[in-house]
Amino acid sequence: METPDSNPTPTPTPQPPQQPAPGGITEQQWLVFLHLSAFAGMVIPSLGHILGPLIIWLVKKPESPTIDAAGRNVLNFQISWTIWMFVSIIVAFVGSCLIVPIVIPVALGIAWVVFVILGAVKASNGETYKFPLTIKML
Repeated sequence: METPDSNPTPTPTPQPPQQPAPGGITEQQWLVFLHLSAFAGMVIPSLGHILGPLIIWLVKKPESPTIDAAGRNVLNFQISWTIWMFVSIIVAFVGSCLIVPIVIPVALGIAWVVFVILGAVKASNGETYKFPLTIKML
């Protein structure tokens, strides 16, 4: 004779993660684009590295608090590095008779590229990246 306890109750099956609609872009992909949009500075000199992330941040921040926080982080980094580059160019100009001041803007430019790529890689892995030498403004 069967008792009501002998029938196992079915366990709910886990649902697969929601995929974006075909042709849609995930939040993680937007985070990668946010980081890589700083390379717009190579197309639009002097302000492109700020305009690229600013446009993505302004458009996407209402949709996601993650994109809002990452956008602030990226923009703070870009503005900070603009200040550091400006100061290093002044130092290089004033001390142009020495080798070290001339190397500083080049080293900062290389470091900027490395940090932008590191931020994009971390974003693609779902991690947040805190940029070094960043002044918090936003």
